[in-house]
Amino acid sequence: MKKLLLLCFLLLAGCTGVPQGITVVDNFSLDRYLGTWHEIVRLDNRFEKELDPVSATYSLAPDGSVKVMNKGYDLKKQEWKTIQGRGVFLDDKKTTEGALKVSFFGPFYASYNVIDLDRAGYRWAMVCGRDKSLFWILSKDSVMEQAQLKALVARATALGFDTAKLRYLGKQKP
Repeated sequence: MKKLLLLCFLLLAGCTGVPQGITVVDNFSLDRYLGTWHEIVRLDNRFEKELDPVSATYSLAPDGSVKVMNKGYDLKKQEWKTIQGRGVFLDDKKTTEGALKVSFFGPFYASYNVIDLDRAGYRWAMVCGRDKSLFWILSKDSVMEQAQLKALVARATALGFDTAKLRYLGKQKP
């Protein structure tokens, strides 16, 4: 039993973190980040593969954590899907850094790293997981200005994300 608990702990510990060479934003304001964000582009992943468009709504829960409500349209099944999760700061002593962890399945957390952000208006964000296989450009609007999107994709390329594999979502065009 002790070995099983240790194995579970080690597996969970490996699910959070920041990719090598990437830094999260500092002076992060959770209050300003709350609200609905639309996926503009993403590196496809198995849990969102057939979903387009996709949005995530973040709100403050009574316990101080973040309530996460993801919504996406399943193109194959022709229906909307939703899932609710919970987010907390990766380190509760560093609540001004954009490093969080999110769980949709009990005690299993995944990294949610805000690596770039519209500091003035909190209108767009670049987010990644614990490695460079998970990446999103999000916007508070369902479509992003083309020049801004192009600049963010160039930044993602410079950071080492495989932007040739980006999927453009909703009404957004490359």
